[in-house]
Amino acid sequence: MWPIIGCSVLALTIILERAWVLRRRRVAPPMLLPQVLRWVRSNRLDAAQLEALRKNSPLGQILAAGLAHRSASRELMKESIEDTGRHVIAELERFLNLLGTISEVAPLLGLLGTVFGMIETFNVVSSHSVGNPSLMAHGIAVALITTASGLSVAIPALLFHRYFQSKVDALVITMEREAIYLIDTIHSERTESK
Repeated sequence: MWPIIGCSVLALTIILERAWVLRRRRVAPPMLLPQVLRWVRSNRLDAAQLEALRKNSPLGQILAAGLAHRSASRELMKESIEDTGRHVIAELERFLNLLGTISEVAPLLGLLGTVFGMIETFNVVSSHSVGNPSLMAHGIAVALITTASGLSVAIPALLFHRYFQSKVDALVITMEREAIYLIDTIHSERTESK
């Protein structure tokens, strides 16, 4: 039971941490891109604002990477955004593999407890005969409790793993869309001004 309890504590910690970190307003603030575009259009974007933007949010990191190369070619700007995006995605997916592993290991730990419980039951049967069912009850109880505990940890861990993975995917699509809009806007305005 101790490994199952450890898995449950770890899973709950990851779930709470990811629920806090993957809030949409924290990852991709809705008014960030319009504010950045106002800075660009009014030529008020300097190194201090880029650094503040980088620290603002994961979307801010991506936009700042592109804006740092805004005077370069479209391809270089896009490459810089993609490189930063890979790091941002890795940070958004942090601990999700561990949560997925817990969802797979917890039922196996429950099954292991079931095997130990059944071994205990058969040891009782071999040493005391089958005449007293109360002696076998403890081993059967161990088997059932560990199976139920393993499944009780695994099912929520699996559900939250899938939920957070789909949330990360949606956030990545949002950030990608906003980054592409930034690239298109900067380069179309540059073309118009020539």
